[in-house]
Amino acid sequence: MPGVSIVIVAAGSGNRMGQGDKLFLDIAGLPLIGHTWRRCDRFPDAAEIVLVVRDDTRARFEKLAGRIDAQTPWQLVAGGAERQDSVWNGVNATAAGSEIVAIQDGARPCLPLVATQLAVSAAREMGAAVLAKRLADTLKRGDGQAQIVGTLDRENLWAVQTPQVFRREIILAALAKVRDEGLSVTDDTAACEALGQAVRLIECDQPNPKATTPADLPFIESLLSG
Repeated sequence: MPGVSIVIVAAGSGNRMGQGDKLFLDIAGLPLIGHTWRRCDRFPDAAEIVLVVRDDTRARFEKLAGRIDAQTPWQLVAGGAERQDSVWNGVNATAAGSEIVAIQDGARPCLPLVATQLAVSAAREMGAAVLAKRLADTLKRGDGQAQIVGTLDRENLWAVQTPQVFRREIILAALAKVRDEGLSVTDDTAACEALGQAVRLIECDQPNPKATTPADLPFIESLLSG
């Protein structure tokens, strides 16, 4: 069965972290992005890895490849103005004959292997799948003054994660549609929604955190160290 093309989106500035480029913060002996790359590199079905990066970080990524002893063929691609532009660049750089593309956030370093394999299988079957977690907290809607104005029904609400996995021709068509219509999307499954493409939710029962603020780092470091 053909392998999986993995696109790691690593062109953002990480401003919310407030500590410089969060992807190169040292955690458990490696830059954060090094853990993400190494985890993807060790994914059993990985056929190629495309890292979407800023021009000013290319040299750091080239050096990092040696530190993690990258085994899967890889290449660096320039990022775009927005995340969806970076994803577009990355997916277009994958091999034309690739069947499945998995899109991974650079700041999410604990790739759950079993759930990811389930997502790959689901994408082969129906075209698109995403790792996700059912919401357990009570959700409130607030107004502009940080006051509660309502409670949301959480029964069918999910927090989506990455990787988000697609048949290559489907994600390219979805991204082309949002580009042509001038739409702004915050994740790749939203592009599929615009296309009318169904997306399978794959419940992820392993920790799969994203480094967004300094408060996220101790938990991530404990997982990587363990």
